Amino acid sequence: MYTKTTFFRRPTRLVALFLATACLFASGARTLADSFTLPEQLIGVTQGFLEFTVEDYLSRTQTPGRYDIQVNNLDPRLRMPLCSQSLDASLESPAQPLGRVTVRVRCDGEAPWTVFVPAQVKLLRDVVVMTRPLKRESVIGEGDVTLRERDVSSLGQGFISDLDQAVGMKLLRPTVMDQVLTLQQLEQAEVIRKGDQVVITARSGGLSVRMPGEALAKGGLTEQIRVRNLNSKRVVKATVIGPGQVEVPM
Repeated sequence: MYTKTTFFRRPTRLVALFLATACLFASGARTLADSFTLPEQLIGVTQGFLEFTVEDYLSRTQTPGRYDIQVNNLDPRLRMPLCSQSLDASLESPAQPLGRVTVRVRCDGEAPWTVFVPAQVKLLRDVVVMTRPLKRESVIGEGDVTLRERDVSSLGQGFISDLDQAVGMKLLRPTVMDQVLTLQQLEQAEVIRKGDQVVITARSGGLSVRMPGEALAKGGLTEQIRVRNLNSKRVVKATVIGPGQVEVPM
C-alpha cells in the first residue's frame, strides 16, 4: 500500500522525465528552425507580400470591394536552407494580384534557392444577380434583380454593379435564380418599334413644338432612331424619350 509520500514521489519522476523529453523536442525544433526555412515561414512571407500588393493594386486602380487571401498549404517536409538575407517575394503570375496567383519566394543569400507558392486572392464586391428565373426577351423589373456579394475575380464574363444598368433592359437569353448578370446578356428593350406612329418634340430652352412622325427603326430609351416628320416628310434623327415619344433639338 502506497503512503502519501511515495504516491507523489513516483509521478514526480514521471513529470521530470516528461519535461526532459519536452525540452529535448523543443531544443530539436529550435535547431530545425535555426537551420532551415520552414513551410510556415514561406507561407507567412507570401501572405504579407500579397496583402501589401493587393492593397496597393486596389488603391491605384480605385477598385471598390474587400479581399480575402488564402495561401495554399506546402509540403510539411519541405526544408530549404536558412537564408543569410531577407527573403524576397514577387508575383510570378498573373499580371494582377487577383484570382489564382503564384508567388515566387527567393533567397539571394550564399546558398540561393527559389520556391513557388500558390494562393487564391478573392475580390468580393456587390454585383447584380437575378432573384428569379426569366425567359429570353423578358424585360427586367425592379423586383427581378438585387445586389449580392460575389468573388468578381472568378467572373470571367464580367458583371454589373449598378441595378439601374439592368432594370428596364431586355434579356438576350434565359436566366436562372441567383445568376450574375453581364452587359453581354442585355439589350435595350424596344420602347418604339419600326412603323410606330410617334410624337416628335422639338425643344429649344423653354419652347417646344410637337408634330406627328413615323418611326423608321426600333429603339429603346435614350437611343437615337430615324423618324419621318409626317408634315414635312423630312427624315431626322431623334432620341427616344418614352413610348411613342421622340425628341429632336430645335
